Amino acid sequence: MTYAMACRLRWIAVAAVLGLLAGCGTNGDFGRVRPSLVNDDSHAWMGPAVARGPTDPPWKHQLTDDERRLRDLAYPLIEPPYDRNKWYSVLGEFGLGSRPYPYPDRSAYASRLFTTAYRSQTARYNRLIEDIRNDVNRIDPFFGTARYVIDVDRKREKAMAYVSQLTAEERDNTLTRIAENRNIVLWVQGSLSERALSYKIALERMVIAAPSPVAVEAERALTLLQQRITNYGV
Repeated sequence: MTYAMACRLRWIAVAAVLGLLAGCGTNGDFGRVRPSLVNDDSHAWMGPAVARGPTDPPWKHQLTDDERRLRDLAYPLIEPPYDRNKWYSVLGEFGLGSRPYPYPDRSAYASRLFTTAYRSQTARYNRLIEDIRNDVNRIDPFFGTARYVIDVDRKREKAMAYVSQLTAEERDNTLTRIAENRNIVLWVQGSLSERALSYKIALERMVIAAPSPVAVEAERALTLLQQRITNYGV
């Protein structure tokens, strides 16, 4: 299946999803997207999105289970936290709309945090803390999978030298997939660095606008995130 055909099929799938949105409602509890509206290959677009080679090769390897897991774990770390679980987030799951590389404006998170209505400043601090902790919890699983995929890709690249009658098409598509996997990891690394800076900006603004003892807890969560990021060499 070509990339162009995959894109057309993705649009058809999204149109069907939007039909479900209008007909039976997209949102579960608290406005969250129903899990049934996201399929197993919804994040396959991430590879071509970061590819530096041809955008429409005549043949592509099917994603392995680990490559699919890499993309599934990567997406929440590049999706802006304020868009997560919104009714329109299903479009992002399918790679439609703007997907910043590596991340939007650093002040965007703080702007959304301050313009969203909360019952109290404590609730706003808690939102920040929850978003930071969610990222902390996602880091280890992602980089664990990334380490395995990259190791397999090294072996895959070496193995091509021993494949009899390897065609140029097979070679190019294999190298493209290896590059996709590597660039997805780089995308997440860039996103994490920017996210940490975004959280820092938001916390600094909140301390000025509404001083609270909860700020100490937010600072601890942010410090932990920065340490985890540093541990993975980002």
